[in-house]
Amino acid sequence: MSDFHHTYTFDPTYGYTQNALLQVGTPDIPDDFAAFWESRYRRALTTSPQPRLNQWPDDREGFAVYDLEYRSTDDFTIGGWLLLPQGRPVRRGVVVGHGYGGRDGPDFDLPVADAAFLFPCFRGLSRSRRPPISDEPYWHVLHDIDKRDRYILGGCVDDVWLAVSALLELCPETAAHIGYMGISFGGGIGALALPWDPRIRRAHLNMPTFGHHPLRLELPTVGSGHAIRNYQQQHGNVMDTLRYYDAAGAAAHTQVPVLVAAALFDPVVAPPGQFAVYNALAGPKSLYILEAGHVDYPARMRQDAELRNIIADFFQAL
Repeated sequence: MSDFHHTYTFDPTYGYTQNALLQVGTPDIPDDFAAFWESRYRRALTTSPQPRLNQWPDDREGFAVYDLEYRSTDDFTIGGWLLLPQGRPVRRGVVVGHGYGGRDGPDFDLPVADAAFLFPCFRGLSRSRRPPISDEPYWHVLHDIDKRDRYILGGCVDDVWLAVSALLELCPETAAHIGYMGISFGGGIGALALPWDPRIRRAHLNMPTFGHHPLRLELPTVGSGHAIRNYQQQHGNVMDTLRYYDAAGAAAHTQVPVLVAAALFDPVVAPPGQFAVYNALAGPKSLYILEAGHVDYPARMRQDAELRNIIADFFQAL
């Protein structure tokens, strides 16, 4: 993909071959990294999600569809959707995280059979907008970045954990059969959430962001990393917080099976950060290599179809 035609002012491969990407290491993380997240998880689970549903007037593509609200930490109301298989028993549950573009509605072309799907909108975005949090990715990723315990990414991780709690209240039969799927922003948030929540039994992370922050700060992008690089150049203290929010650092604590899709060429989420997450995973893992991410390319439809089949097989064990 180094010859992939583009108009960016930088090389979205960053000069890495596939073999070099598979050698990207894990960043140094604080000694209290695990303690920080374990404490946060325990605190989050003291919140009762109190999920509320309103059914759509029509079923869609084999699902009964519900508008959903639930309560997350900081008394934050999270909006989203719940899909239940129509005329079939619920055998598993999947929380689905979105990219930094947010989400206008639930997906229906889903590769996991007999599952209840919960689609949260992370705090500050889409159905979970709330001032003073900006819903623009450039500013959202900077919200409270100077406050380790208040940084917006931590709240979004809480939203995943409380989504699991809400799913268990709504569909108790999913206990011990809950998975997570997240793309880009949702992939990075999922990576941060996974190690500390034993209720999530396997996960698919597609082009996960927030991997290896020290390396990300060196690489130009047109994504959220661009905002963080600019902030670092102006203030110089971004790692005081980000060392606790490294998706690759969290991956090193992850023991459940994880399927990662990582791109060789990506101007939005730099590939070395994506591969850092995969490389660091401590448990069973599998990798699907995308020719490119966050852009269109000739093989995209074929690769999307292949990945969909792999995801279906991966979650059959859930």
